[in-house]
Amino acid sequence: MTGPPGGQSAFRRAQWRILLATSFCYLFYYTGRQNFGWAITGLRDDLGLSNAQLGWINGAGLVCYGAGQVVSGYLGDRLGGRRMVTLGALASCGLNWVTSFGRGFWSLALPWALNGYAQSMGFAPASRLIASWWGAGERGRAFGVFTFAAGFSSVVTFAGAIWILGRLSWPWLFRLPVLLLPVGGLVFYALARDHPGELGFPTPAGPEPRDSPQALREGFRMLVADRRFLVASLGFGFTNWARLGLLAWVPVHFLGPTWKTDPAGVWVTIALPVGMALGALTAGYAADRFAGGQHTRLIAGSLTLASAAALTLTAVPHEALGLGIVLLFLGGFCVFGPIASFTALAAERLDRRFVGTGVGVLNAVGYAVAALGDPIMGTVIDRSGRTASVFVVTAVVCLAGAVCGRLARP
Repeated sequence: MTGPPGGQSAFRRAQWRILLATSFCYLFYYTGRQNFGWAITGLRDDLGLSNAQLGWINGAGLVCYGAGQVVSGYLGDRLGGRRMVTLGALASCGLNWVTSFGRGFWSLALPWALNGYAQSMGFAPASRLIASWWGAGERGRAFGVFTFAAGFSSVVTFAGAIWILGRLSWPWLFRLPVLLLPVGGLVFYALARDHPGELGFPTPAGPEPRDSPQALREGFRMLVADRRFLVASLGFGFTNWARLGLLAWVPVHFLGPTWKTDPAGVWVTIALPVGMALGALTAGYAADRFAGGQHTRLIAGSLTLASAAALTLTAVPHEALGLGIVLLFLGGFCVFGPIASFTALAAERLDRRFVGTGVGVLNAVGYAVAALGDPIMGTVIDRSGRTASVFVVTAVVCLAGAVCGRLARP
């Protein structure tokens, strides 16, 4: 039995309410994870930690985030995304507060690693929920809206961090922005439902399939045997390395010793997450509307442009604000745009019983690569003595992701 046609307004309103509620919650999710990059300068100066050590702390969070994606994706398939996403929001808020009281490597690394797992309870279960409400022909657009909210969450985090650093010390980066997380989580819990059947609607792709332990093992075997899915997961890893590396180290690059007396330069960084947010929204729509659902073509082309923008940024001085804004916007637009396509690919590789699991595996591989990349970027900065080195690493990593995108094509 197929879902109601698009003209049936009651189902359409429910679809959009669920999508917008999920997106509203994720609009605040990154306040509990991408605040770390803004704290790096304060942690380094106040506690005497090196860039490499700070890279390992952030990497620990990414390792737990990636590994947690598999567990959270599985639990999202079993328990539903509504409870998982809300619990993750509440737990991340609490763990950020614990991190704010850390005064050494381990007292920062341990709660931040646990926070990585709490953050992992958001994306895969939410993707499972969205896939239950939107059919294959519209998922690129739906995931585009969702990842637009994720991208704009970075804008909220960056703007909040700049405002806080102009008035307060670095611990407050882990205390104030995350107060938005429980708000988003509770609104989501009140409005969202795990699948259309809970509101009396059939699902767009048919009734909810029943699963079993044997079916779950079969799903994992399908993933492991799918070479294109594994190559796409590796490409997602390179994309995440570039994306998260920029989000963590671009603030360090622009937070010079005199930034408070001349704050215009640091506000330039907002162009990066704004580009990411618009890139996610545009790419998801473009994949469905213009690329005929050929997500791998969009991935390869977008990451190639991101590589060129990153490489150009190495030669741009801080005072060239206009050019810096354009290149940061372009780099963010092109490096985050493919995220919706990667997620749609994962959703299409398995039937709906395993969407959460598939997205979880994709994220586990993706964030394992990103976790390795973060301390590498910190080490490169330490050894070169130039924060602009991060853009060279990003350019190389984006090209690697573009190659994987081409290899993963059907």
